[in-house]
Order: sequence, then C-alpha cells, then structure tokens
Amino acid sequence: MNFHQLPKVELHLHLDCSLSYSVVSQLNPSVTHKEYNETLIAPAKCTNLADYLTRALKGIELMQTEEELRLVTLDLFEQLVQDNVLYAEIRFAPLLHTEKGLSAQDAVRVVEATVSESIKATGVEARIILCTLRHFLETQSLETIKLVEQFKGTYVAGFDIAGDEAGFPIDAHVKAFQYAREHHIPCTAHAGEAEGPESVWETLRNFYPARIGHGVRSIEDPALIEHLRRNNIHLEICPTCNVQTGVCETYTNHPISNIYDARLSLSVNTDTRTMTNITLNQEYEKLNRVFGWEKEHFLHNNVNALRAAFIPEQTRKELIVRLMESYQ
Repeated sequence: MNFHQLPKVELHLHLDCSLSYSVVSQLNPSVTHKEYNETLIAPAKCTNLADYLTRALKGIELMQTEEELRLVTLDLFEQLVQDNVLYAEIRFAPLLHTEKGLSAQDAVRVVEATVSESIKATGVEARIILCTLRHFLETQSLETIKLVEQFKGTYVAGFDIAGDEAGFPIDAHVKAFQYAREHHIPCTAHAGEAEGPESVWETLRNFYPARIGHGVRSIEDPALIEHLRRNNIHLEICPTCNVQTGVCETYTNHPISNIYDARLSLSVNTDTRTMTNITLNQEYEKLNRVFGWEKEHFLHNNVNALRAAFIPEQTRKELIVRLMESYQ
C-alpha cells in the first residue's frame, strides 16, 4: 500500500514540537544535526510524560518573534504536504511565546495569518487550537480562552488543555472551560494519557469537551468506553507518542485496535512530529504492519476525524467528499 497517496486528517498536532531540522538551522545556524537530535527529539522511551515534555523547551525558545513563529508555521505546512494531509488542526499555547516582547495576542495574530497564507499556498485546509497548560494559573487559562473568542471568525477554531496531566489538578481551568461553554467555543482536552480512566471521567465532568486528546487509557474502563461511544466523544490517538511516554510498553500492545473494535470515534495523529520523530505516513505504515490496518480502517477514522473537526458544516461536507473520492 502506498501510504503517501492516502489523504489524511490530523487533529492532534503541536506546533512548538514539530520543527524540522531545516527550520531549526534557519532560526539558529549554530545548532548542529547532532544537537538537534539530542535536544529536540525525545528518547524512544522516556521516564514518563513529564520527562518527555522537557524536550519541548528548545523549540519554544526558537519561537519568540513574529518571524520565528512565521517560519515554524510555514515549515509545518511543508511537512503536512509531504504527508498528503487534507486537513489539520494545529495547536499551541500563545502565552509561551512572549519572552522577547510579543504579546500573546501578537503570537496568535502571526500564526493565524501564516496559516491563512499557507492554506492558499498549499491547498492543505487547517485550523488553530489555542492551548492552556496544566501548570498555568486560572488567570492564564482565562486569558487563553478569551483569545479564542477574540479571534472568532478567523482560522482560530478551538481550545485545549495540555501539559503534565499527572502533576497538576484541573481546578485552575474549570472557569476557562465554563467560559468556552457559555460562548459556544469548541473544546478538546488532554486526558487518559499520564493518568488512567479516572482522568478522562474528571475531564468530561468538569470541562465537557467534544474530544479527548489521547484518551487511550479509557480502554481500562468498560463503562467509560460505553459513555464515550454513546456520547460520540472523539479520541485523538497518537500511538508512537504513547509508547514513547510509557502509556504502552510496546507498539504491539497499544490499545488502538481495541478502541477501534469498540466502535469509538478516533483519529490517528503524530502529536509532536519532532519530539516523537514520526510522520503520519510512518504512523500509517506501523498500523498496517503491526495491526493489519488497511485502507478501510484509515478511511473510516479520517471520516470520523472530519466529523469531529472544529470547522463549519459546509467545509466538513466538502472535505469528506474529497476524502471519499480519493480513497475510491
């Protein structure tokens, strides 16, 4: 099977963790390929999620000016073209990009403008999700969700919470997700990765997201699986990253096929193209080799991803038609 020929949908993709060596060397010519491999790419097996997340710092350091943010966004679209991505949702935490004088609003503005430019240049449809982080204060989460509201009508389409799920409680972020509900802002939320099913339950009961980032440990609780299926909660699954952060011991025992067989809505994602050192083409190849997934699996999941995407209904319908035609 030629995996490159298959159009793909990617809903879970972190901008600040997906810098190619080409753009890193452009931003800082002193960074050698060896240094790039050692500081931006995480080990194949990290101690835990918190250990894995330390590798994000170098990329964030290189994204503190308008030009740096623009170059990284353009670079990511080049990667999406190489993967034959039809539609992508790109997420980042704007409050992390203010160390050299930019405001969080400036960071969103430049990324949104570059996404708009890149959609026209590449034909890859895309939207932006703004992230708060687990270690942020309540005021920072509220600032982030209000940025989503401020950029309503642009390519900014949703809100997320990321970061060290096991290390920080949810309390500081409840008001931000409440604001999202009151203002009809689409939400996803990282859960069920560093912690088990109880993390997903807690997230659903307090944040009411339409999607869960990762959520793979939901498989440990049959009642949760039934709840996710009944309420059509979409899981954004990132298999290689889950092995890397210790959610699964090996790729072979990743629960993605069990989740698929349980008839849950799911998508296949890279999460962090640099830190995990993976492309979507490679992820599809692994799923085919390890679990025997064929075109019908990928088509089914990509259609479900588009149904769960934070896009206008007309755009959704058009993308589904394009996807179906390409797979036939």
